[in-house]
Amino acid sequence: MAGVWRSSGVRWGEDGPGLVWVGDRGERRVSRIAFGGEAGFRVVGERRCVGARGNPCPGDVAVARGSAQARCGECARLDRVHSVAADGVPDDPRVYRVYLAWFGPGLVKVGITAEEREGARLREQGAVCFSWLGRGPLMAARRCEELLRAALGVPDRVSYEQKRVVRASLPGTGERGDEIRDMHGRAVALGGWPESLEPLPCRVVDHGRLFGLDGLGPAYGVVRELVPDGVVGGRVLAAAGPDLHLESGGRHLVLDTRLMSGWGLGAAPAGGGITVPVRALRPPGVQDQLF
Repeated sequence: MAGVWRSSGVRWGEDGPGLVWVGDRGERRVSRIAFGGEAGFRVVGERRCVGARGNPCPGDVAVARGSAQARCGECARLDRVHSVAADGVPDDPRVYRVYLAWFGPGLVKVGITAEEREGARLREQGAVCFSWLGRGPLMAARRCEELLRAALGVPDRVSYEQKRVVRASLPGTGERGDEIRDMHGRAVALGGWPESLEPLPCRVVDHGRLFGLDGLGPAYGVVRELVPDGVVGGRVLAAAGPDLHLESGGRHLVLDTRLMSGWGLGAAPAGGGITVPVRALRPPGVQDQLF
C-alpha cells in the first residue's frame, strides 16, 4: 500500500504534541499538531496487531476496531511481562518519582514514573496540572502509592471519559492547583512512608496553555472506532494526553489517537469531515447514545 503510513500515537514534548508516523519501509516522521490548524486522514485496510516491545506480531493478527490497544492476546501478554505498571520488573534499578495529578475538580490521582522521563508521563495522561510528591526506588514508590490509596482514598486511575467531560468547565489557573496542594500536605503528614523515599516539595506545574484548554467548549461526541475507508478530518481545537479535540462540520468531537494504532492511514480527501462512528459524550455511568 504505497503512500500509506501507520500511526505510533501522540508524542508529547515540553513544547507541545506531535503525531508519530511509520512508513512502509520503517521510516518515521513526526507531524506537529498546531492548534487552529487542520488535521485529517483516511483509513486504509484492516486493523492489525502492532506487536510487542518493538517486535512485529508473528501472526499479523487482526484486532478489534474500538480498542485503545491494538494488540492480540499473545502480544499483549508479552508486553505486560516487562511492564512497570504490571510490576513485571520489580528489580528495576532506576529512580522513580511519585506524583499527584489533577484532571478537574475532584479528580486527583496518584501515580509513579521513571525520573528520567521527567514530566512526559503527565502530559501523556492529559494531567491539567501536577506536582511531584517523592522520589526513590521503584518498590518504595509503589508502597507510597498504596499508602495514599488506603489512607487518603486517592485513586491511581481516572477514566478518560471523566477527563473529557470536565475539560470544558475547568476553573482558572490560580485555582487548579488547590486540590493538589491540599493533598500534598496531607500526604507528607502521613506516617508509614517508606524510609528510602525522599519527600519532594509541592511545586504545581500547569499544562492548560500547553494543551490549549483555555476557552475550550464542551465536546459533542467521541469517535467510537475507525473503519475501513472512514475519514477523520477537522480543525484542531486542543490536545490532552492521547485526545485530539476537533471541530468538524460545526461539531466539537474528540478523537482518542490510540484508536489509530494498527491501521493503515492515507491522506484525507478535501472537505472529508468525519465519516467514522461517533458516540455521544456522557458522564461515566450514563448510557451512551449513537448518532
